[in-house]
Formats: sequence, structure tokens, C-alpha cells
Amino acid sequence: MKPVTTGTEDFREFLTGNFYYIDKTDFIETVFHEKVSLFTRPRRFGKTLNMSMLYYFFSNKEQESARLFNGMKISKNTEIMRHQNQYPVIFLTLKDMKNPDFKQQTDYFSFLIAREVRNHEELFESPHLLPSEKETLKRYDFRQADLIDLQNALLNLCTCLEKHYQKKVILLIDEYDVPLQSAFLNGYYNEMSHFISAVFSSALKTNPSLERGVLTGCLRIAKESIFTGLNNFSVYSIFNKDASSRHFGFTNDEVDQILRDYQLTDYKNKTAEWYNGYLFGNEEIYNPWSVLNYVKQIVYGNDAQPRSYWANTSSNDIVYNYIKTGTYEMKQTFEALVQGHAVTEHIAEELTYREMDDTENIYSFMLFTGYLKIKESVCGTDGEPLPGMYRLVIPNKEVQIIFENQFQKYFSDYVRDKKGLLLDDLKEGRVNQANLLLNDILFNSVSFYDNYEAFYHGFMTGLFAGYSVESNMESGEGRFDIAVLSPSPFGTNVVIECKKSKERKDLKTDSRNAAQQIIEKKYIEGLHARGYDIVRGYGIAFYEKGCYITAAE
Repeated sequence: MKPVTTGTEDFREFLTGNFYYIDKTDFIETVFHEKVSLFTRPRRFGKTLNMSMLYYFFSNKEQESARLFNGMKISKNTEIMRHQNQYPVIFLTLKDMKNPDFKQQTDYFSFLIAREVRNHEELFESPHLLPSEKETLKRYDFRQADLIDLQNALLNLCTCLEKHYQKKVILLIDEYDVPLQSAFLNGYYNEMSHFISAVFSSALKTNPSLERGVLTGCLRIAKESIFTGLNNFSVYSIFNKDASSRHFGFTNDEVDQILRDYQLTDYKNKTAEWYNGYLFGNEEIYNPWSVLNYVKQIVYGNDAQPRSYWANTSSNDIVYNYIKTGTYEMKQTFEALVQGHAVTEHIAEELTYREMDDTENIYSFMLFTGYLKIKESVCGTDGEPLPGMYRLVIPNKEVQIIFENQFQKYFSDYVRDKKGLLLDDLKEGRVNQANLLLNDILFNSVSFYDNYEAFYHGFMTGLFAGYSVESNMESGEGRFDIAVLSPSPFGTNVVIECKKSKERKDLKTDSRNAAQQIIEKKYIEGLHARGYDIVRGYGIAFYEKGCYITAAE
């Protein structure tokens, strides 16, 4: 059986290393039918591997790689096969353009251009180029190009390649929107968008040396933002209901084949629960990165417990930041998603990164970046789909865990300082302040679980993690729910009895009953008998995200 790898995105390395490969070569046919095409998919869905495949198929420098396509789907298309290894190709990946300022970004772009020029060093000796053109190439090679030179770098390189080879150029740009996302997050979006717009305009719009252009990314950036005036431009997003929906990620049939090949068909349900659920066009798609990691883990690690592999491939701060800065309504929507409900939202198919924080666009960003999926269209009273309106859900268990972890991170950060203040209020008998603070903490928590008493007991126990906490211990004539104990014999100790109210109007009565239970069961006296001299008792009643505290006195 062929080995499974997730360690390379180079097509030739995949094939020559005899690694397990799902044939996606029909992607070549799709891109060749368009002058310029953009394919948008979430991260880790095979974009870079597919672009590498295009390079090895079209590049006139990769004649020796032609054999890699023997027996592949594309080999049956005689029309497309006539174009194999016939073109000069420029292949840039922008996935590492994540620098904190514009100067460092353009410096890195200069490095990418210099590397690409060196990949075509034959141009320096070409009899077809003017001396001035060779001088321009040298400036790129020595990284001495100014901003205008860099904006026209791809156009200039295409021009030189066409002159030398007498063939137009295929231009591949992988992860085109990464520098824009980084610029937005670091506060130089306008500079970066103007620069990228100029690069793309010269390379894709006013470039007579262009044979085909292919771009990949996560988002479909609005045309008026960076693709102004580009009319020969086709976008293949997650909405396209054509063959392109199967080019990225694994289809259900492909996953069945993988599991059969490795004799893992018994793991189909787990694989689907954790890594399926994306809807591209009309096609249910699995996350390929996670599926291969899971298969590799079972085969080589003898461990069948699924994990959230996708969560570790890059920062998931997008979820955390939306939770932290979102409105109350947004937090409620996120909670509904985590609890498995579908939410109705408007999706904008074209965006700019500067719109990333606009409330009405947040769900669009989360859909395109893989954190949500479309469950179904929303129809009007006439039964026809409403434009842009969809029911959205979390796609699978893997992403569910990301949401839960980011909620937990937000809540932990939120209560880090507040739990000390709450304990101080309880120790000092400041009931009103404690009521306000605990209600605020509850309001900002997330209801993953049913609204039952044991949950609130666990919630309060977890809230005081890091302190000396006892739970369900015998004291006096019963068992108290929670006690927070001081290490000092002179410190104040707190004992708490929790109740869950059936209705909001019962909060005060239930908290008083809880406080009375502390008195009647002599919980405080029981702690006195153990040497805790100063003890305050509190009955706390809970209803959903509200509570009421009554002192036991």
C-alpha cells in the first residue's frame, strides 16, 4: 500500500515519492477553458498542490515530468494533452506574505520576483531581449527594483519570456489574498490593496503576453477593489454548481475509495462526522488535509481517535475576535451554532478585507474560510430562493471543537481578573457588587449544555479554579455544594449552595431557600469545627444566564 503524506504540496514530489494521490488532473481542463480564473476555497483544501500540478503540466521546463500524468484523467483528453509542457510558466505563491508592515511585504514580494527571475536565468543570455530589458531583469535579480518596477514585475517577466520562447505565458498565483488579509490585520490595507491591484492589473488585464492566468485564495475579493476592469475573469467559488466543485477536497466517493484501499471502511461514520460537511456547489466535500491525517494516524499510529487537525494549521483568531468584539446578538447566534442549530444570514459573494469586521459580513467570511457551511437556501413566500439568504451550520465535529475552544479561551480570558474580584466581594459581604459581577460573568459565558443545576454547580467550581475549592463535602448535618477555603487561619472562607430556578421570577425565593439551607444544615458550623473560624455563606439561584445571591445570615 502506498504511504500517506501530508508533508508536501509539490505535485512531482507526491508522484515520484509514490505517495497516495487522489487524481484531480481534470482541474487542468477547467482552467484551460478560461483566460483568467480564480478558485476560492478554505485553507488546506489542496489549492497549492493543484497549482503545482498545473505548473508541471504546462511548463516547458518540465518535459521530464510529462510521465507523471500517464494514466491520469487528463491523459484521456487529447485536445488538452497537446498543450502539455508547451508554455513558459510563472508560479508564485503568496501564502507567506504575512509581514507586519507594507515595507516588509514589498521586500518579500521583491524576493519572490528575484527567485522567479533566477528560475528563468536563460533570459539573461537571450538574443531576443533588448539590453534595457535585461537591465530590468538584473534589478529584479539583485532586489534593486523600486515600487513601480515591482508593480510591473509580472508583466515585464511575461514580456521577456514571450520574446525568448515565442510563446505566451501561463501565470499561476497561489493564495493571492493572503497579503491583503495580513495588511488588514496590521493596519496598512489601503497601501497593500493599491499595490496588489496594480500588480494584477498589469499582469492580468494589460498583458499581451498572457496565455492563461490562474489564481487561488480563500475569498472572492470584490472586482472594484483589486480586479478593476478585468473583464476576461471567471470566478469559481463554493457556489459554483459545475465540475469545479470536485477539484478541491475529497468527494464522498473518493473518501470511500481511500478507506477501502487502507481497509478502514469501519471508520467511515467517524470520518464523516468529523471531516465531512462542506457544501461546494451541490457536492458534499470532505476536508482532505484532515482525512489524510486521520488515515495516517490510524495506519501508522494505531490510534483511531479523531482529532481536530485543521485547527492546528493556522490561527483560529477569526472566531475568537468575533466572539470578543461581537454584539450580544452575535454571541447568541454563535451559541446557537455551537448547540447544533442552523442560523439564517445574508451572504455576500464578493467582499473586501476592510469589510471583515462589518457585522453583516462576518458570516460571509466564516463561510468562505471554512468555519460554516450552507445547509439550504431560504425561500420567500412564493417558494423561490431569496437572493443571498441561507441557513448556515457548523460543518462538522472538527470545526465544532474549534468554536468550543475559542469560546472557552474567550471566557477564560474574560474571567481571569473578574473571578478574584468576585471572591473578594463574597469574602467581604458585598452582596450587591457580587450579584452584578456574577451576572456579568454569566452573561458573557456560553451555554454549551442544558440549563440544569449540576451545570451551574460545575460552572461555579470551575470559576474558582486555582483556589482551594471543596465540592459536595460533608459539613454539619449535610453536604455543601462548594466551599472556597483560605490557606490562612485568619482568612475568610466562603460556602455556597446552588439552586436552579424553573422561572426567572423564582430567583430571589430560590436563593433565599438556598441560603436558609446553609443555616439549617449547619454548613458554617461544620467548617468552624474544622478550624475555619471566619466563614460566610451564600445561596445562589440560577436561571439561564442570570442569577441572584442571598447571604446566609
